[in-house]
Amino acid sequence: MAKTGVLSSDPTVRARAVELKKELQRLVRTIVDDDDCSIHAIDQAKDALCALTEVRLNKRPTATLKLHEAVSCPEEFKCPLSKELMRDPVILASGQTYDRPFIQQWLNAGNRTCPRNQQVLSHTILTPNHLIRTMILKWCTSQGIELSSLVQNGREEAITEVERDRFFSLLDKLSAALPEQKEAAKELRLLTKKMPSFRALFGESVDAITRLLTPLSGSKSQSSAQPDLQEDVITTLLNLSIHDNNKKLVAETPMVIPLLTEALRSGTIQTRSNAAAALFTLSALDSNKALIGKSGVIKPLIDLLDEGHPLAMKDVASAIFNLCIFHENKARAVRDGAVRVILKKIMDGVHVDELLAILAMLSTHQRAIEEMGELGAVPCLLRIIRESNCERNKENCIAILHTVCLNDRTKWKVLQEEDVTYGTISKLAQDGTSRAKRKANAILERLRRAINITHTA
Repeated sequence: MAKTGVLSSDPTVRARAVELKKELQRLVRTIVDDDDCSIHAIDQAKDALCALTEVRLNKRPTATLKLHEAVSCPEEFKCPLSKELMRDPVILASGQTYDRPFIQQWLNAGNRTCPRNQQVLSHTILTPNHLIRTMILKWCTSQGIELSSLVQNGREEAITEVERDRFFSLLDKLSAALPEQKEAAKELRLLTKKMPSFRALFGESVDAITRLLTPLSGSKSQSSAQPDLQEDVITTLLNLSIHDNNKKLVAETPMVIPLLTEALRSGTIQTRSNAAAALFTLSALDSNKALIGKSGVIKPLIDLLDEGHPLAMKDVASAIFNLCIFHENKARAVRDGAVRVILKKIMDGVHVDELLAILAMLSTHQRAIEEMGELGAVPCLLRIIRESNCERNKENCIAILHTVCLNDRTKWKVLQEEDVTYGTISKLAQDGTSRAKRKANAILERLRRAINITHTA
């Protein structure tokens, strides 16, 4: 009679147990050695441990064990980031589906593009993909896999009373002497980075966000005199804004937008970058786009973009893109000099992907089109179409040129000469994305009509 917990004599099972032990050893070493280890690493260790237990007990395999084996699941059920079966599939703003913990980690690292197609994201809200989730559950059932460990949407670890008391103690310290303010701000920055429950606690607690801002609310000199304190408070605001339920509350707290605006102008480069990132995440909500745009923050964002510091460029571009989705903010951006700054950066080859997306959005504004014509945008955009391997960049370029073609007849000759010499527009009309083909063909049709009218005359 076999003893419970004794490893099977089956060599395949023994080999599997050895493999799991090695994996567990590696994960535990990572967790112990890394002071800032990810939640994902801990989850992987728990999964490996559960799988090892199931091997030893010779139990019917659960999802944990099967997912560590080479189960040939349909490709559409695998997360593009982890290459594993998705447990909590969610849809990104680009329309691509990912497993929640992996794409959340990508976003939390400050990325503002889709990992799969590099599309600039209009917002960071993750929408549950119920269809794929249902299909995965059905497939698991057909394979005899128990997927009982699926992550529940929005579930977070409950905060303990000790942690709650610590939270309010830190808020109290923000009104104390400067050394205590600095200590409290730094700890809140770390807690809100690592623990989603602390981000949620700010939203649940009356005036907690206002109290967080206390060290910066006295005078402007306080921010410039204590740059480390300003950085910690602004970064905590960024951490809070990642939590979807906080976005409206944070943006509507009276001092938040003015302090973020001040940080864009006067903080360290890390503070300025984090302020831009906070504005990006907050502007995921349409109501916040309007509120932020009215505040006058677009000009400082454009000024920071103009400075061109590598650390801040991606966050600033993402914030401007998000805000300009709201129609009134396009006019504000054009008025504040966005076209000149963006076009200069594109001509210099800086963050071309993100900035072309913004320029394409602004091209629906009449004054923006006029400025592009004055600043030599047409030859630049045609060159990008000729030389770029990025289909989305070509698509954005031809979309802008189509608008130019509709509004400025003086550019027709340049477009015609380009196509005669290089076939740039004709090639795109044949080989581009569906949208690029439509725009390119519309330009060619307009140029043909212009030539026919000239010949008839």
